[in-house]
Amino acid sequence: MTEAAESTEPAIESATPALCRLHLGVELRQLRLASGKTAAEVARAFTWAPSKLTRLETADNGIVEPTNVMALCSIYGASPEKTEQLVGYATVTKTKRDWWQTQDVRDVIPPGFKAYLGLEAVASRLETYQSEYVPGLLQTQAYVTTILERAHAGLPAEQIDRRVAVRMTRQEVLHREQSPLEFTAIINEAVLRRRVGTAAVMRDQLAHIADLATSNPHVKVQVVPFELGTHPGMNGQFTCLKFRDPLKPIVYLENLIGASVSRREQDVRLYEAAISDLKALAPGYQESLSMIKNAVKESQ
Repeated sequence: MTEAAESTEPAIESATPALCRLHLGVELRQLRLASGKTAAEVARAFTWAPSKLTRLETADNGIVEPTNVMALCSIYGASPEKTEQLVGYATVTKTKRDWWQTQDVRDVIPPGFKAYLGLEAVASRLETYQSEYVPGLLQTQAYVTTILERAHAGLPAEQIDRRVAVRMTRQEVLHREQSPLEFTAIINEAVLRRRVGTAAVMRDQLAHIADLATSNPHVKVQVVPFELGTHPGMNGQFTCLKFRDPLKPIVYLENLIGASVSRREQDVRLYEAAISDLKALAPGYQESLSMIKNAVKESQ
């Protein structure tokens, strides 16, 4: 491994559980492939269900048992140094908790979305296309409260408040001191025109987007105008997440019945091409910012 590659590996003493799970998954899979063993062979050797190894390699487990990692490193012929490192990562997943795993919020987060939160929290770059509403990382508290009250009609106010808190906490990735998330949001013009809540709620939301895009160089927003006609985002919203090496990009898709993550290279390439096309077709950042500011004035 090169010195540059080594620098991308998290230091165990400061690593988050989410980052440790991702690195564990990548490195365990690389070790298995280097050993020439198939996933089915490894699962049989430990009398595991095949899905258990899959969850380990795709970082879908909340907690990774250090004994399991040690056993896998042994069968793969990993060096003592690599074994120690990976066992250390597994130990972090048992001894630390990510914020979305804490008692006060974990029961209001759907299981599938917890996996996404782990990816979003450690991504270096996130590019999303949204056709109907403001991306979650750019939403104001009043805007998201309105959406959640509509989506979860009948829930007690306390439950709504906890869900709103989750959305607000997610936004910290844009403001972290070290390596804030590089975020590009491409939104349909309909997002600017569709009023969510009162006129004041919508006006404040649009002004918030303009402020973030102006004051944060790592936040970029483009608007796809109606006049553009057909475009690559018409099949629905999607999000592309990119990470530091050796972690591979992924695609996140969400709809009414759930959410899914795809790591397949052909899927990732397809959505990366769609994002590139949208960025090229849509007006640039300054023109898009002018569209947002005009929408703020029109909502007065």
